[in-house]
Amino acid sequence: MAPMTAAGEEMHALVERLYPLCRSITGDGVRATLEIVGEYVPLQVHEVPTGTQVLDWTVPQEWNIRDAYIADTAGNRVVDFAASSLHVLGYSVPVSATMPLAELRAHLHTLPDHPAWVPYRTSYYKPEWGFCLAQETLDSMPDGEYEVRIDSTLADGHLTYAEHVVPGQVTDEVIVSCHVCHPSLANDNLAGIAVATFLARALAQETPYYTYRFIYAPGTIGAITWLARNAERMERVKHGLVLACAGDPGQLTYKQSRRGDAEIDRVMRHVLAASERPHHVTEFTPYGYDERQYCSPGFDLGVGSLSRTPYAGYPEYHTSADNPDFVSPEAMADTLAVCREAFAVLDRNRQYVNLSPYGEPQLGRRGLYDSLGGRSNAKQAQMAMLWVLSLSDGEHSLLDVAERSGLPFDTVAAAAGALHGAGLIKG
Repeated sequence: MAPMTAAGEEMHALVERLYPLCRSITGDGVRATLEIVGEYVPLQVHEVPTGTQVLDWTVPQEWNIRDAYIADTAGNRVVDFAASSLHVLGYSVPVSATMPLAELRAHLHTLPDHPAWVPYRTSYYKPEWGFCLAQETLDSMPDGEYEVRIDSTLADGHLTYAEHVVPGQVTDEVIVSCHVCHPSLANDNLAGIAVATFLARALAQETPYYTYRFIYAPGTIGAITWLARNAERMERVKHGLVLACAGDPGQLTYKQSRRGDAEIDRVMRHVLAASERPHHVTEFTPYGYDERQYCSPGFDLGVGSLSRTPYAGYPEYHTSADNPDFVSPEAMADTLAVCREAFAVLDRNRQYVNLSPYGEPQLGRRGLYDSLGGRSNAKQAQMAMLWVLSLSDGEHSLLDVAERSGLPFDTVAAAAGALHGAGLIKG
């Protein structure tokens, strides 16, 4: 089995393992998720107490749930949290009551256009309770009394997030962020968690130039908490990528940073175009995943977002149809491959200075290649050397060389390595 195929199968197995857990922006479901991820890569887990001020937000109370159901008069559970964590409105306050269906309906959420699917709904910052169910289940419920039970707690506790760091040759950082707050939703965002985890494992087998910091945090409030607690290290963060919706069958989509011309934006555009994969590149908008926190104007980090079909762009989004069957090992392996290709470019993208800038240096006597003479069909490697020498003025990067010459980045980087080894350029 090819390495990427094997990784795809392992990532899918991780998605299946994490799928049943009830995650939210706080609580034991997040801890259980991070404990499993910690079996793959070592994690530093952070617990931030309720009431902590984080930028303009406050860490909320912690929510945990043990059981929930709607039962008919015969005691049959018509809706059962044990069957799917989606069945309860996220952050529901506890309730224990008996009420008629007419009263209960105000607390029920369905998808009439997809009657067999269960929606995902939350009420994080407003005390509410509710259930999510298939429209066909609701249609089958006769009028009458129902027992309603949500065994949950909303109390002072902690917000939990985790980090994994792959040390690099320099302390400048690339952050890779994924959200861990969604319950049983495979693409959004268990696939992102899986790809991030296997990307971290792959980088650990190499000696990367940059230090790579992987952030596993609840959406919005988690990223805001990380930013609030790491403001002093922002100067180290040179690039970043948010991973979400990484396993569906759609084309890859890269959403650019707020800057639009950050190095990660250029690298992702180049890698996707050079790979000839079907893909989309979209402009930044201040809505979506946590790229909007990292790119907020006070921080203005060069952080883009990589997904396949973007959020809300597929019917299964935020429904029970976003299950492990919706994501594939092949799609996750492809997303992982693009990340590795992009970071391989990012890690080698340097600016050089030509140490023999007056005229073309004689490359043949240095053993770099046979004299070009008057040949018109010079090999790519030879042309790459000439391009690197021409643009090594301390202002152009190797990515600039690749884009301007139309040569593959790998060929350009190899040429730079040869020229550096021969003492003709310096970094």
